[in-house]
Amino acid sequence: MGAMKTRSASVGRWVNEVVSFVVFCLLDIVDYLLCLLYKTADYLLEAEWKPCYCLSPKKLITTSRGNILLSHNNCESKILTVSPLQQLSGRSKIELEEISETLYSRPSLLSDLSKLSINDLTKWLVNMTRSHSDCGEIKISKKRRRTMKSSFTVVEMLQGKIKPQNLSRQVSRWSDCDCGFCTCWTSTCVKDQSLFVKTQFPKGNSGNEDVLFIHGFISSSAFWTETVFPRLSKSKYRLFAVDLLGFGKSPKPADSLYTMREHVEMIEKSVLLKHNVKSFHIVAHSLGCILALGLVAKHGASIKSLTLLAPPYHPVPATEAEPRQYVMKKVAPRRVWPPIAFGASMACWYEHISRTICLVICKNHRLWQFLAKLITRNNRTVNFLIEGFMCHTHNAAWHTLHNIICGVGSKLDLYLDIVRDKLKCNVAIFHGRDDEVVPVECSYNVQSRIPRARVKVVENKDHITLVVGRQKEFAKELEEIWKSSSC
Repeated sequence: MGAMKTRSASVGRWVNEVVSFVVFCLLDIVDYLLCLLYKTADYLLEAEWKPCYCLSPKKLITTSRGNILLSHNNCESKILTVSPLQQLSGRSKIELEEISETLYSRPSLLSDLSKLSINDLTKWLVNMTRSHSDCGEIKISKKRRRTMKSSFTVVEMLQGKIKPQNLSRQVSRWSDCDCGFCTCWTSTCVKDQSLFVKTQFPKGNSGNEDVLFIHGFISSSAFWTETVFPRLSKSKYRLFAVDLLGFGKSPKPADSLYTMREHVEMIEKSVLLKHNVKSFHIVAHSLGCILALGLVAKHGASIKSLTLLAPPYHPVPATEAEPRQYVMKKVAPRRVWPPIAFGASMACWYEHISRTICLVICKNHRLWQFLAKLITRNNRTVNFLIEGFMCHTHNAAWHTLHNIICGVGSKLDLYLDIVRDKLKCNVAIFHGRDDEVVPVECSYNVQSRIPRARVKVVENKDHITLVVGRQKEFAKELEEIWKSSSC
């Protein structure tokens, strides 16, 4: 009996491998065909050739606005601008380390063959559109013989970042939703260029402790405000739930790379500085756990407690030469089964297929929300989950997925070591036993790095129902954590 089960499992894995190989080979080709389609559509609808990450990594080029110098010192890659400081809005350098190479380097069997024709055509298109403009000279640091390269698309976006930031510029692309909800930030947030923050204060604003809630990937502050906040309405805490940059009602700048620095700085600006928050508790879910650790690294002395829900921590072996690629393959293993792995692989490996998914789902989210209301009889829980899942841009989701989950996710050891060695705050971890998005092992991996962390695995709960559906119980657990941390 046991031998038959083992044989059946082996056959199942083999079938999954073969089917996955065929399906993803076909998707490789489809993605490159969509690349051509979107380049044409972008030019016709926006009168401009838009760069994409199908291009091979190239040396940095510059425009007439200023030069970009790529340097390599002490094994740290940096992009340095030599433009006048006033053009940088106070920022004189952008670290190349913040940009994950998984954006433009996702190996596959057919990619090299497919790239030849696409790259040749793209080079021609780029040369044609640049033929009427003078380009500055390329400046490459020669302190080391090693040649530094970066994606052409990254360079294009960096050129926009060395200009004074203006969130009102280029509100959305033709493939993004332009409804009032998705673009409300242009009128409500553009003056101070801050995130959308939902707050809940005790009566009389007498709260003496602050709590910051950070949602997960393709979600919004409603994940907290529609579940936990009502259960904490009589508490003594000041509660802050943010919509992350690029999601919900927060700004969705088209020229942002959505790096760790940008996400953390926007949270600091929109919550800590704006509301004069000096010390605080953090509650974070999934992707939010990575950003929470980034905040902890900068504000360790101000952290009272750290509560992580389903932290996506995949330890990278010391012998692994490409840690970001390793994490990407853990998150998106290029398999058709289970379905969650197939969905993650579609979103992570294919820039243009994922853009098509956003075009169908996010741009038409009002239709899907209307249908969901009819089917569920206006179920409030379903409504806010769909709203959070669909209200973002492809640019925000794509860059956050690669630069945060794959990029920063590959070096979480550094952040966890800071929590272990330099902080004394309580660390609590919650995980659903049935979570198929982030395996339960990830939480135990965090505990192995931070021995004092307490892990609670909730039976019969998954990535979402860890909170949704048990908000009353979870709110009590949070209050106990905050109370014990204040003693």
